[in-house]
Amino acid sequence: MKAAFFTLGCKLNQVETEALVSAFNEQGVSIVSPENEADIYVVNTCTVTSKSEQKARRMIRKFSREKNSSLVIATGCYVQMEEEEVLSLGDNVVTVSLDDKDTILDLAAFIGSYNFSLDELKSRTIHWLQEHLSSSTGDDSDRFRYSPADFNFHSRAFLKIQDGCDNQCAYCRVTIARGASVSLNADEIIKRLNNLSSKGYREIVLTGINIDSYQSENLDLGGLLERILNETSGFRIRLSSLEPDTLTEQMCEVLAHKRICPHFHLSVQSGSDKVLKLMKRHYNSETIRNAVKQLRLVKDDPFIAADIIAGFPGETEDDLAESMKIITELNFARAHVFPFSPRPGTEAFDMTPKVPERVTAVRAGKLRQASKKSYESYVSRSIGKEVEILLEHRDEQDLWHGFSESYVRFRITGIEEKFHSGEMVICKIDSLSEGSGTAVFLKKL
Repeated sequence: MKAAFFTLGCKLNQVETEALVSAFNEQGVSIVSPENEADIYVVNTCTVTSKSEQKARRMIRKFSREKNSSLVIATGCYVQMEEEEVLSLGDNVVTVSLDDKDTILDLAAFIGSYNFSLDELKSRTIHWLQEHLSSSTGDDSDRFRYSPADFNFHSRAFLKIQDGCDNQCAYCRVTIARGASVSLNADEIIKRLNNLSSKGYREIVLTGINIDSYQSENLDLGGLLERILNETSGFRIRLSSLEPDTLTEQMCEVLAHKRICPHFHLSVQSGSDKVLKLMKRHYNSETIRNAVKQLRLVKDDPFIAADIIAGFPGETEDDLAESMKIITELNFARAHVFPFSPRPGTEAFDMTPKVPERVTAVRAGKLRQASKKSYESYVSRSIGKEVEILLEHRDEQDLWHGFSESYVRFRITGIEEKFHSGEMVICKIDSLSEGSGTAVFLKKL
């Protein structure tokens, strides 16, 4: 039996796919790339933008038509919101909701235990899913069953500490799909982190839908990080996206620890106070400025990235100028610019006045150009610095590639020793360009 996996969207989806891969692999199912022939294709979908949904439909339809004797299992946020639409994409497509997504972990054992003919695979799988989904508890703890034994696609490890979101941002459909915020118990987090460390992982990413809302007993995210720093060792910690209003002076004192990577991705969305209010964000532009200031006080020139939405309903040229200003003024190392995508079921879907798509595209281009200049400024400050790089893979020239603590990808020269993926080395930055650079090996860490 062969299985292939295709993932769209956030790091959390990547973590959950990793766990599914591990579960199928442990049951003797061969894992192949999506381009190859497989008996089962699992598509983990996203609903953040209409483009992500279009890509999900395209891939599901592709697997269904080109591999019509195979089974296509679709899950994720898009499936949660539009299950009937997904089922219509092919007769060999079955869906699993987010509430029951962890059931696919158990499905691996069922499939791996039998030698089905392809004709039997769909009917038996559907029957098994119906039996198990009907008896599912729907307990929040099921969301944290995703604990992969090995990370097949990454040299770093990921740990899901939170799911769902309590914010009601006007543009976001993921909140509707994922539901209210839930958190993994802190004791269990420490246990899982120590287990990953014992397996040799030198970097672990803490991820979730909105990790800022982490709450377990009397611990918030800052308190959890303090426990992690005190009760674990041997690996550096990377955080997924953060909200500007949570980056208080007290929180940044925790982030100052040398084990926490100087790489912060802020969910900014706009530099205009008017647009932020329309978006129902819980902060203003001054909050963003203070957050960046605090991060730069506790870290030496950290890599600070920001998400920015272009063309939100009601956005004017003056609002665009405010977003341009905040990119250049705060000198973000990178801005991830997204054209506004109206999502059914959200408040922003019906908001007016709408910004024409062609205007949105022009505005997004201007924001990306401002981001490029900001990145070039970061580059000019970085040449000659020493960085810690986590080794990932070697290319056809036998040169190692890896990510620095600032999450910049480097191609490394000067390595003559034998190394393995996942090891850490110290290098000197030789050059940087858009999104990557070259570095000279100095020593093993």
